Amino acid sequence: MSNSQLSPSTEAFTGLMLDPQEILPSFTQAANWQERYRALMLLGKRLPPLDDALRQESAQVRGCESNAWLYHKEIDGRHYYLADSDARIVKGLIALLLTAVQGQDEQTIAALDLHEYFDQLGLSGQLSPSRTNGVLALAEAIKAAANQPS
Repeated sequence: MSNSQLSPSTEAFTGLMLDPQEILPSFTQAANWQERYRALMLLGKRLPPLDDALRQESAQVRGCESNAWLYHKEIDGRHYYLADSDARIVKGLIALLLTAVQGQDEQTIAALDLHEYFDQLGLSGQLSPSRTNGVLALAEAIKAAANQPS
């Protein structure tokens, strides 16, 4: 997952704030898929882009059709992630996932039910099969990173 020789700074991990109280209502209150789609694209803009030097093959998430990179760091029993993609929708989906897991403990991350989470947000059945597979691959990568000893 993360490259042990090249990694973002600790401040980069802890500086990424995705407040579910602020973010999730834009999805749950959206009247239709077009509004959710727009909210997704806007959310992706909140993720800081990874430096080109961090777009390492070792950090790429396998299973995504688009390029996506994921870095993980455990700090005091809490798990923090940095991720990026070159595709706007994927980047928004990454931000949604990170909203649910950023700064959480291993048990909370392991218990995340992606299907239930996307049902709550009105995204189930709206994503193409390839995007759904990519999001599932990313969610598994997030869970696997939280389950690895640091």
